Amino acid sequence: MSLTHFDPKGDAHMVDVSSKSQTHRVAVAEGTVLMLAETLLLVQAGSAKKGDVLGVARLAGIMAAKRTADLIPLCHPLPLTHVALELEPDPALPGVRITATVETDGKTGVEMEALTAVGVAALTVYDMLKAVDRAMRIDGIRVILKDGGKSGRYEAR
Repeated sequence: MSLTHFDPKGDAHMVDVSSKSQTHRVAVAEGTVLMLAETLLLVQAGSAKKGDVLGVARLAGIMAAKRTADLIPLCHPLPLTHVALELEPDPALPGVRITATVETDGKTGVEMEALTAVGVAALTVYDMLKAVDRAMRIDGIRVILKDGGKSGRYEAR
């Protein structure tokens, strides 16, 4: 298995996708923000000083997915057809579970867009709550589903 972001000399380059077929592609990523139970209660009650934590984080994640190529040097800019974020308070953690689903009709996948969406949404949750809980932890960001393209379907176990 070779790394596609390096040319034969070992220099980094953007992968040439011109010969790839355009297909429908989807990626789903997930992650969590772990926090004190008291902090999660602020989120659930909507009483965080900075406002609607989950709503702002959802928008931040959507915006981040759309800007992934500006943030990750070798990513192709993609015309996204769908970006959705779910942010679910989970008292069992305690914390917030974040899931991003990103879709496109294109020549390369949207895994990086889904991961970026989750990461920025998680950072936004942290930013909005850091005044009351500096010990929060962002954890477990990973791709759990990828479909479309030559490599086919991947689902995490």
